[in-house]
Order: sequence, then C-alpha cells, then structure tokens
Amino acid sequence: MVADEPLHRVVTGFRFLEGPVWHPVERSLVFSDIPAARMSRLSAEGELSVFRDPSHMANGNTYDRQGRLLTCEHATSRLVRQEADGSLVTLADRYDGKELNSPNDVVVARDGTIFFTDPSYGRAAPYGVPRPRELQFCGVYRLGERGLELLTDDLEGPNGLCLSVDERFLFVADTERMHIRRFELTTGGVTGGEVWVQTTGTGPGEPDGLKVDSAGNLFSCGPGGIHVFDPAGRDLGVIRVPEVTANFTWGDDDMCSLYICASTTLYRFRTRVPGIRAL
Repeated sequence: MVADEPLHRVVTGFRFLEGPVWHPVERSLVFSDIPAARMSRLSAEGELSVFRDPSHMANGNTYDRQGRLLTCEHATSRLVRQEADGSLVTLADRYDGKELNSPNDVVVARDGTIFFTDPSYGRAAPYGVPRPRELQFCGVYRLGERGLELLTDDLEGPNGLCLSVDERFLFVADTERMHIRRFELTTGGVTGGEVWVQTTGTGPGEPDGLKVDSAGNLFSCGPGGIHVFDPAGRDLGVIRVPEVTANFTWGDDDMCSLYICASTTLYRFRTRVPGIRAL
C-alpha cells in the first residue's frame, strides 16, 4: 500500500498549511495557509502561485461535481463556492438563525450533497478571528436538497471528515477526544456514531484531516504523522512526517502522490494504492 520512496519536501516557508485538493483536469493542487489568510496553487510542473488573497483564513477545500471550488472560511464563518467568473457565493453561514462557528473541512458526495464540520477553532487566534460564539455546540452538517441539516452535535472538536468508498458511512475526526467516529448515512440524518478507531502513538499531532484511498483504507492525521487503517479499522502503520500534519490529499495523473500539509511545509509521498479523485 505504501511505496518505498522517501518523503519529499516540495515547498516550505508557510505558517500553517491546510485544505489541499487536487484538480485532475487542471493538474494542480490548491491549498490554504490559515494564519497568512492566503491560498496557493501548485501546478503539476511545480510552479507555485497565489490562488486567493485574502482568503478570509480559509481552511478546508474540495470540488463539487461541476468542478467548482468549495472553501471553509474561518474568519467569516462561511462555506463558500467559487463561480466560473471567480466570484464567491455563500452556501452556508447560519444555522437556526445563528452564525456558524467556523466551517473547517468539507466533502462532496457523488450526488452533489455537501458535508462539513463546524468546530470553534476559527474564533480564536492564531487560526481565526477572536469573537464570541453564537452556537453553543460544534456540529456536523449536511447541505442538499432539504437545505442545511444538523447531523450531530455530539463531538467536542469535529474536524476532518470523509466518506467511505460506497458513501454509506461518514467518518469524522474528533480532535479534542483523539478518535474517529463512524456514522451511517440515512435519508433522515445519521445513525451509529460509534468510536471507530482511537489514534495513539508517539510524536505531536492529533486526528485532523481524513481521506480514504480507492481500496477503502482510511488515512488520518495523528501523533507522529499520518495513521493508516484498513476497512475493518485495523492499524496498518504510520507515515512519519517531521512536522505536525493537518491534512493531505492524493494527486498527480496516477493519483498515487499523497500531498501532505504539515505546518510550514508541503510534502509529497508516493503510495501504491491510488486515492479517489475529488471530481
């Protein structure tokens, strides 16, 4: 599953990286530097450029089925979508009449349904703008034909999230509790929500970004780097990263390059099993 090539440092000099997403047609990686309030773009040829500045302290990013970029903004408490002309449309910024905390990470199902987490990290420095909360819970939401739905408020620090390959389950990292929860998706909401795995080990880091590869193995940030679990939740090992790792995604033409956002540096690591394209 994991290749024998060493971890490669692609580019460094950032403040705290997050939210990488690969565009398979444009062949480029977009990622966020939260404290710098800037998003960057890395081409397949290795050219680095500014993608969005200011980014309103953007965190997680993904693409919808039409190839439009969705971004979670910490400073504005919004989930936004970038249109073809570059303008931003607000998809969600309030629940039950109250301002969201700070949308953090986002994923889109094959039918276009959007799922995102809303912890309070973006309401404090250095990853957000200090301000009081209007919601007294941290939620996981679904945005689709039925509008914005709260799926659960039973997490202390909902952070990274991903769908299983068959999209039957939604995995959510609870950073504060150092574990990953698994919810079964239903038309009316979710069921289950049991602790699926606990991330343990040595080194700094906690469960943050989550992704599954095309074989259903789940990758999660955790102590010391990126922890890998098979579809049954068995621990397959850790990809050791020398900086605290916040998120990652697969890219390149074969989708076997794992691009890792680790604090000040973007790394690349080759895997034998490809990831899943965002669109």
